[in-house]
Amino acid sequence: MNHTGFQAKKLIQLALPVLIAQVTQTMMGFIDTVMAGRVSAVDMAAVAIGTSLWLPALLFVQGLILAFTPVFAHHHGANNPKAIQPLMSQAFYIAIIGSLGVLLFLSFAQTIFDMMELEPELAELSAGYLHGFMWGVPAFILYQILRGCSEGISYTLPTMIIGFVGLAVNIPANYIFIYGHFGVPAMGGAGCGIATALVFWAMMIAMMIYMQFHQKFAEIEPFKRLNKPNWKTIWEMLKHGMPIAMALFFEVSLFAVIALLLAPLGATVVAGHQIALNFSSIVFMLPLSIGIAVSIRVGYYLGQDKLDISNLVTKIGLFIAFSLAVITAVITVLFKTQIALLYNNNPEVVALAGSLMFLAALYQLSDSIQVVAAGALRGYKDTQSAFYITLVSYWAIGMTLGYLLARTDIIVPAMGAHGFWIGLIAGLTSAAILFALRLRYIQKSGKLKAVIEERS
Repeated sequence: MNHTGFQAKKLIQLALPVLIAQVTQTMMGFIDTVMAGRVSAVDMAAVAIGTSLWLPALLFVQGLILAFTPVFAHHHGANNPKAIQPLMSQAFYIAIIGSLGVLLFLSFAQTIFDMMELEPELAELSAGYLHGFMWGVPAFILYQILRGCSEGISYTLPTMIIGFVGLAVNIPANYIFIYGHFGVPAMGGAGCGIATALVFWAMMIAMMIYMQFHQKFAEIEPFKRLNKPNWKTIWEMLKHGMPIAMALFFEVSLFAVIALLLAPLGATVVAGHQIALNFSSIVFMLPLSIGIAVSIRVGYYLGQDKLDISNLVTKIGLFIAFSLAVITAVITVLFKTQIALLYNNNPEVVALAGSLMFLAALYQLSDSIQVVAAGALRGYKDTQSAFYITLVSYWAIGMTLGYLLARTDIIVPAMGAHGFWIGLIAGLTSAAILFALRLRYIQKSGKLKAVIEERS
């Protein structure tokens, strides 16, 4: 096998367990949407609106934690495993503060819903969903630290296994709390919140047990001690993590705001949009997994001062991700109606979702490039660019164009959900171009040497 083939194989070996884990996590959202949708379109919309509030906040903190994974990978590549556990402790302090921030934000959910002037039933269900969900926030964020450590040492199998643990808890928990069984009252869409919180705690505890007893983590000793806060390290990691967090926030909040702006158009529009978005999220796991694997391998080879190999890994990752996106886009177009019917059998909802699937197919092509390029830049420790690229692409271009098309008659008669999806495509395409240009600049410039010297 030639060197290119070897690197492609290693990327796929790393990405496959991550892909399965990401799919199981997204499948939980799919299951929530479908099981709530079986109650009513209002219950499905409540889950969508509740998710639109917690997802940006939670992923913002996850972005701070993501900065640690390439550094773990760098220490692994440099054969310095003893440096990983103290770094995990500093991540723990960031996670605790971040959890408190998310909980504080979600406590104002009812006020936000009042400002949005939602239908009373929809507002009540959405608030109930978030009230149950909040209990799982600390567990989710702490799990991300453990996952980042495992993936940082190029061991992604636990991520897959724990994903199945979460899925195994999610289905019966939804069954009990949504429909009301074993003495528990039927809560409809609000029951998804409690079920999700239980899933997060199950995943965190399972990951702790795995890492405590598996030989792979013996040298790291992840739970040997909790080091005192090292404010210099925390500040340094926050400087690298904040642009990632802001980039994630800009991306996810874009989808959240779109869901909120569609809410006044009625539950049918929100439900149709949510179906197209949820299916796109499942498909997105393919390039996302490649991007995570690229980030890990780039950090690993930078730890060994092998710049040429890290650049090769990036090119291979981009090629694999785009090829997969072409395949999934074709499948999305050919089976758009059948996909929509998996979620809901309301003819109006299915018709809207099916018509959005064509736009979702185009969206996948740009998304594959931007997520892998962003992952590579994290590996190169170039995180600042992500802040500016996502702000300009998602908000200045994507949201502006989307709002003009969806809610105004300035360009064309208001298009509703279709207008926002056209804006998304424009924003993601610009992000893909800018990330690719930045990646090329970093690889061609002398900045990589500075990265290696800084980490050494």
